[in-house]
Amino acid sequence: MFRDTVDTRVNHIAIVGNPNSGKTALFNALTGLRQKVANYPGVTVEKKEGRVVLEDGREVFLLDLPGAYSLAPHSPDEKIATDVLLGRLDHTPPPDTVICVVDASNLERNLYLISQIIDCALPIVIALNMVDVAEQEGIIVNPQKLAAALGVKVIPTVAIKGIGILELKRAIAEKVLPSSKSREWTLEEPMRSELDELECLLVDHQKLSEPEALHESIHLLSSPTVRDEHRTRFLPEILAHVEQDHQRLDALGIDRLSSIVEARYSWIQRVCQATTSVSQRKKTSITDRIDRVLTHRVWGFVVFLVLMTLMFQAIFTWAIVPMDMIGRGFNALGNFVADILPRGDLRDLIINGAIAGVGAVVTFLPQILFLFLYIGILEDTGYMARAAFIMDRVMNKVGLHGKSFIPMLSSFACAIPGIMATRTIESKKDRLVTILVAPLVSCSARLPIYVLMIGAFIPTRTVFGFLNLAGLTLVAMYLFGLIAALASAWLFKKTLLKSETPAFIMELPPYKMPSLKSVLLQMWNRAMQFLKRAGTIILGVSIILWFLATYPKLDHSNPSDQLQQSFAGRAGRLLEPLIKPLGFDWKIGIGLVGSLLQREVFVSTMGTVYGIKDANESAGNATLRERLQQDVDPKTGQHTFTTLTAICLMIYYVLAMQCMSTVAIVRRETNSWKWPAFQFAYMTGLAYVVTFIVYHVGILMA
Repeated sequence: MFRDTVDTRVNHIAIVGNPNSGKTALFNALTGLRQKVANYPGVTVEKKEGRVVLEDGREVFLLDLPGAYSLAPHSPDEKIATDVLLGRLDHTPPPDTVICVVDASNLERNLYLISQIIDCALPIVIALNMVDVAEQEGIIVNPQKLAAALGVKVIPTVAIKGIGILELKRAIAEKVLPSSKSREWTLEEPMRSELDELECLLVDHQKLSEPEALHESIHLLSSPTVRDEHRTRFLPEILAHVEQDHQRLDALGIDRLSSIVEARYSWIQRVCQATTSVSQRKKTSITDRIDRVLTHRVWGFVVFLVLMTLMFQAIFTWAIVPMDMIGRGFNALGNFVADILPRGDLRDLIINGAIAGVGAVVTFLPQILFLFLYIGILEDTGYMARAAFIMDRVMNKVGLHGKSFIPMLSSFACAIPGIMATRTIESKKDRLVTILVAPLVSCSARLPIYVLMIGAFIPTRTVFGFLNLAGLTLVAMYLFGLIAALASAWLFKKTLLKSETPAFIMELPPYKMPSLKSVLLQMWNRAMQFLKRAGTIILGVSIILWFLATYPKLDHSNPSDQLQQSFAGRAGRLLEPLIKPLGFDWKIGIGLVGSLLQREVFVSTMGTVYGIKDANESAGNATLRERLQQDVDPKTGQHTFTTLTAICLMIYYVLAMQCMSTVAIVRRETNSWKWPAFQFAYMTGLAYVVTFIVYHVGILMA
């Protein structure tokens, strides 16, 4: 749906721009906390929308489109951005105004997308972003001259500092018109004649508007062949004409795609020459000087490892105080409920089911927040792209390239966005390999399990005078998962999904100071998602587990015997012969089954199980960590949990597929149940075998 005119009242605004142009930072600066994240219906592309309050008090809706280099889409992200801009999605209204974010330090590359949007006669405002970065590199862009050359308003901004935001709000509050500079670029004959003729046919026969006809004509002429998607949208006589055009132009030796791209860039270069000046003061940019170290073959890798080690050391040590405070808060809440409610099942359900289960997980919220704080800073500074560049040499050894490492880095937070990030990988086989191994990278859901086991069973000891043994153990778990992912990728590339290693081409964005607001917003959104899970899924599982661990009730039995004879206890004991070779008992078995839904449910399960087991006993007010340390098998007199058991349990969770949400997203991404079933089977089998080996080697070494 193209527009030739625009209503004065603006209701829906879209933000579009190249990746790394500061688009998301601008969205966060405009919307603040008034935003929500979901998926577009029917696809796994993330939909981020928010509300903006203008100076006149009006509230408008703002949609942050996925990053795109072109309106000729090559990925699901670019297709969604194109379809929204062209009004092709029934469930998303076409934008009344488009904010085009342009990186001032990379003006020529960014203007290619802008030239396409201008041709579509969309009402746009240019946010000339990162002007500070451009000036540091000696690049000065004249916004007035750029506005005249493009025929639109140009607002200089520094989104991460909030500069230009007020002016941008004023610009979108006013009436915004399409640019008058449509199709300033020119084609050579006979390409120009063929394009003009096809455009007229689409207007006359398909009844398209002139801007839409121009866009579709370019798309049809530059396509290698007439595809199935074209046959469902265009009349047979139009497609027959297109095929004749293809034959005629190909016979003349004209590269149909390149001729259009080169024509656009010729115009873009003229615009840049007229609007940009480059200072000779700085021959080498700050980014180039930093990259001499951070992308060095040796020092770059050393810095990467140091940063990862510091991240996990910080996660483990800095979060101890807030974790203890949250834990004491839940204990106080449990005591308060115990004081006001009489003894009985209702009190037990609230204290040992809901509070113990949810509290055991929420206690680890500080670690989750520190993880996302660190990842947010690395992303916002531009370092994440360097990490992919550094790891390209390692990825190349397993048959992939550095672009596959980006989904793995995203999987440190959660495997679901990591798997969704594989859409940027061009090779279908490489994308599938990355999807299959991404869940091996330790996500934030594993963190509560690691911290619980490490805090309870890894000795507090300093290594090399300044490193904490507990923090190093946490680093080891994350490295182990990464090594397992790389090894599995190598195996898949050599067997099931054999293919050539593709060339690695990736843009390295300029370094910039991280936006505290953007990082904190990311932390807030992740915290809300975590607490939402704790208040819904984990709460529900805790209540169900309390019931299964409480009934059927036995007369004159102590809490420990009651738990063994409950529904949950019987299920755990039924599973025990299978997991006993791994060093796990029936109570751990209950946790393994419960955490098939989500990994962190293991912690809430242990909280509920040990809350019921220790009810009315001296350990009733002890923390979960202390209860695990004190648990003794009444038959053997041996501790249920030992340091070896804790290590084996962490290794099992590093390798096992204990997340149904990930299974579901793999099903959607691969459009088949075959690959998620294979993934679940191979990861579970790998977890069992490796844990078995570690446990028995540990016994021999004890």
